[in-house]
Amino acid sequence: MACKKEKYVDYIVEQTKKILNIDSPSGYTKEVADYVIKEYKKLGYNPISTIKGGILVEIGGKNSKDAVLLEAHIDTLGGIVTEIKSNGNLRISPIGGMNANNAEAENCRIITRFNGIYEGTLQLDNASIHVNGDYDKTTRKFPAMEVVIDENVHSKEDTVKLGIMAGDIVAFDARTIETKSGFLKSRFLDDKLSVGILLGYAKYLKDNNIIPERKIYHHITVYEEVGHGGSASIPEGVTEVISVDMGCVGDGLSCTEYQVSICAKDSRGPYNYDVVTNLITAAKNNKIDFAVDVYPYYGSDADAALTSGYDIRHGLIGSGVYASHGYERTHKDGIKNTFKLLKAYLS
Repeated sequence: MACKKEKYVDYIVEQTKKILNIDSPSGYTKEVADYVIKEYKKLGYNPISTIKGGILVEIGGKNSKDAVLLEAHIDTLGGIVTEIKSNGNLRISPIGGMNANNAEAENCRIITRFNGIYEGTLQLDNASIHVNGDYDKTTRKFPAMEVVIDENVHSKEDTVKLGIMAGDIVAFDARTIETKSGFLKSRFLDDKLSVGILLGYAKYLKDNNIIPERKIYHHITVYEEVGHGGSASIPEGVTEVISVDMGCVGDGLSCTEYQVSICAKDSRGPYNYDVVTNLITAAKNNKIDFAVDVYPYYGSDADAALTSGYDIRHGLIGSGVYASHGYERTHKDGIKNTFKLLKAYLS
């Protein structure tokens, strides 16, 4: 099942890796947004920054009264400092759905507001197995975890002197790897991979001087992981919002990492029946490898738009991703099929 060579897939993977290398937990996204803005400009577009900190790009097209908004998000899971402990280590609160079970022993960075960046590791309190007799019994929750700072600190006073304080962002290593067999493994493929895919689609249109029948916008959001990323900044004339986000892979679902997933329903309810039908039809007519699934624990930017009161149709697609909100994995074939579905659906 090796990935076949497909134009633009390499560009998508290259951009995804660069974006993954820039820390961006929800609320701390300016640096990665600046990078993505520059990339859109290199492609010949005129992106604008929203007040919220997201990116809105008019991609082009003829019919501005039946426009399509494609959304992906560059914010990720992470943490925020809540307390400096008496031993100098840090208590943190999760940003988004960061889970202590699979963040344990992960390297991270403490991004201070005024005093630079420090390195550390998220560990269980009293993390030495040869010392802690309750190591196996302890439930991994953030109140039982601490960020051990890679500095010579032994007290709260030592850490305060470094300039670390409550409210500082904690960003976790992405650990991005591209394998010879075509897999892309990393934290935060949700949803930086889809940002790479949207950049690839924008490049495809520009390279080939394609003007779509319907006007297309890209909205790169920055608060999806906390629920309100897509709740604003929808241009006039948009009748349809498609979230390009992670496709789920797991027990009870049919999607694999080699496919594009089309979501029929998530935890907030069904997606627009006609949009889902048209996505399936486009995939079938163009012999694209796809799956249709229901995601039991999921919400999207398109959901947020509807919740905010926008009168739109909505849909959700994405490359199949395994181990969501953990150390995630997809395959270049899944990327290729998602890209192909965008081209087919919007042609």
